[in-house]
Amino acid sequence: MRTFNLSDYLLQYLDKTSDTPRNRQLYRLMRQAILDRVLPPDTRLPSSRDLANELQISRNTVLYAYEQLLAEGYVEARAGSGTYVADTVPDTVFMPPTPRGSNAAVSDWAQLSQRGHRLVAHAGASPQQWGAFVPGVPDVTRFPHKIWSSLQSKIWRNPAVATLTYGGGGGYQPLREVVAEYLKGSRSVDCEAGQVVITNGIHQSIDLCLRLLSDPGDVAWVEDPCYWGARNLLTASGITIRPIRVDPEGICPDHADLAVVPRFIFVTPSHQYPLGMVMSLARRRSLLEYAKTHGCWIIEDDYDSEFRYNGRPLASLQGMDSDERVLYMGTFSKTMFPGLRLGYLVLPPSLKQPFVTGMEELHRSGQAPLQATMAEFMIQGHFSSHIRKMRLLYGARLEILQQEIARHFADDVQVVGTDAGLHLALRLPEKCDDQLIAGQAREQGVIVRPLSSYYHVPDSRNAGLVLGYACVNDANIAPAFDVLARIIRRHL
Repeated sequence: MRTFNLSDYLLQYLDKTSDTPRNRQLYRLMRQAILDRVLPPDTRLPSSRDLANELQISRNTVLYAYEQLLAEGYVEARAGSGTYVADTVPDTVFMPPTPRGSNAAVSDWAQLSQRGHRLVAHAGASPQQWGAFVPGVPDVTRFPHKIWSSLQSKIWRNPAVATLTYGGGGGYQPLREVVAEYLKGSRSVDCEAGQVVITNGIHQSIDLCLRLLSDPGDVAWVEDPCYWGARNLLTASGITIRPIRVDPEGICPDHADLAVVPRFIFVTPSHQYPLGMVMSLARRRSLLEYAKTHGCWIIEDDYDSEFRYNGRPLASLQGMDSDERVLYMGTFSKTMFPGLRLGYLVLPPSLKQPFVTGMEELHRSGQAPLQATMAEFMIQGHFSSHIRKMRLLYGARLEILQQEIARHFADDVQVVGTDAGLHLALRLPEKCDDQLIAGQAREQGVIVRPLSSYYHVPDSRNAGLVLGYACVNDANIAPAFDVLARIIRRHL
């Protein structure tokens, strides 16, 4: 049997042209040889001088590798005897026997828990978050980053100790105060600063509500269609979803739905996502009365309410609630930029202390310098000014997109959801496969979402496309829609 020669082995893999230093290469090769049992335990290694001569490299290079292996426990030095490979194989007591017939190479999905599988199996986030016609993404290139940078620099020049430690109390207090004032003035939300909890966005707000107010098996009404992110969080938390159809007045439960009393009612009353209708006053009053009678929690996602192009933004559902049944949530992702990861949750007074405590236990508040910058941005009036400018910009882009749709299709498609927000929806004839259309558009560099993917009940799905226009330059709208229109026309 041929005796293993360490220097021959190393010479096969040492790469003199690599940017990786020779000493690191040598260390990694020897470590891998030990882990792969090419160098079995108790093997005596050559002296550093001998190995250096055989490899024709510096002795210091070999010494570095030996010292690093020794520090990490892969080898051991024996006084007067030399350096030996240590026994790195774990004790068998820590290695349960593999069941007969099992496959050691388990798939990624098979390793997940049931909850984990429910979450990732229906993931809807797109890997591309910019360009025509990605829904729900603002034009981040128009953000006043110089103003933001100046405010942030001022805070960082002399940061208070309290902003650099773990946060507490539901977020940075001045931000909670200015958010409460903003919501009272612009959305008719009935709240004080103590009811506001600063989160890192809608997903965390929903997750906090589910963790503190639900148990597995509880029922939740959700609009059908609805935002996939909220639906997936509910499913992953073990909540039983009861999809409720929407009509022109918003969520519309029938007698069978009313008989199944939910723990939660998830709604987007000011701008239904993704269809864009506004919940009527009569429907709002009925929903609040039902929640009061049966003890349900209404979770109001005030989606895109700031960007309304016909008239003033509508008042919130929370502002009509006199029985403390509504939890109101919003985010700065659309008004500022998504990478900011800041949102807010407005709680009924009876829940504010448990939620502040729960937030601290689950997530630990932080990012106080970031929250302080946001507070100053709002206090100094930059936030309101930015919203006004962006509302005009998005309104102009919406008009261009509507003109392009009319130019290509006239009455062949129905456009819905054009009164507010950052997107609109195209309803297509039922014979159209909107999943296929979206896939073909993606191959041509145009990103749209199939409307059918927002529905929970297969039989109620409508074919269509959801198009975002906020992050598309004016000049790019027509060329991008030309591409999409050619694809749609093949399916009409």
